[in-house]
Amino acid sequence: MKEHLLLLVPIAAEHKQLLLAQFHVIEAIDPASRAAALAAHAGSIELVLTNGSVGFTATEIAALPHLKLLAAQGAGYENLDVAAAQARGVLVCNGAGTNDDCVADHALTLLLASVRALPQQGAALRAGVWRDALPLYPDFGGRRLGIIGLGAIGLKIARRAAAFGMVIGYHNRRPRDDAGDAAYFDSALALAGWADDLVVATPGGAGTQHIVDATVLAALGEGGHVVNIARGSCVDTAALAAALQAGRIAGAALDVYEGEPRPPQALVDLPNVILTPHVAGWSPQAIRATVACFIANVEAWRRGEPLPTALSGAASR
Repeated sequence: MKEHLLLLVPIAAEHKQLLLAQFHVIEAIDPASRAAALAAHAGSIELVLTNGSVGFTATEIAALPHLKLLAAQGAGYENLDVAAAQARGVLVCNGAGTNDDCVADHALTLLLASVRALPQQGAALRAGVWRDALPLYPDFGGRRLGIIGLGAIGLKIARRAAAFGMVIGYHNRRPRDDAGDAAYFDSALALAGWADDLVVATPGGAGTQHIVDATVLAALGEGGHVVNIARGSCVDTAALAAALQAGRIAGAALDVYEGEPRPPQALVDLPNVILTPHVAGWSPQAIRATVACFIANVEAWRRGEPLPTALSGAASR
């Protein structure tokens, strides 16, 4: 018998078919339909698929008496009330690892585009300016890349950057044994003082709120570029805008930002900023993998087995 699944995130039709084959899908991807779905189907919903940005609250969890499993589509789960779910005995999982390669690819793309000033050079060409009148922009060989958050995605970014000849440093809560030749720094400030460029790949949350602030940006210096594919809260937007406008850093490329999905108004008109709409982890392959991961977790629950991507400390069946 198919379980009732509350789907809170938009999914392309081809991937939604994978869910429709397994579940009775109740789709509610805006606040009004979400409230209506909870009111109409509270007694039958057993599964919820959301993501870190959309989340799921303790009040909503309490409203579903038969909820068995709460899942985040991607790796992030910052707006899911995991504690409330676990207190109810609800299993909680995410899509860890399903889009790591896609995010790492996007991060390197943003870094390349920012350091090589691809948008600015394209705009100059369209305005009739040829290369002889343009500044020279650096290549990657020997450039020092600081990665804030050397988790699974951070490691993939490091390996891609190393293939371009970059020298890697990183800041984590603690050093990693598998970081190879990458240098460890015990603070984001120390890392920024060493690095030419910074990529933010750390989890969101209170512990990393504005980990890249005015002090870190000043330490990075006027030739530096900042890439954020983590969470918008990790970078102080006002401080970043001020540093860019004053020429204290060279550029920024962000896939995430504070206040999304609204564009960051302090940054949108700056010529040395690249913005993408939180799509670093989105590709046909990655989205299909997240759906397949969710289904694998549900199938494990059905068999009474541990979930493949259970969050730490999650309740058992």
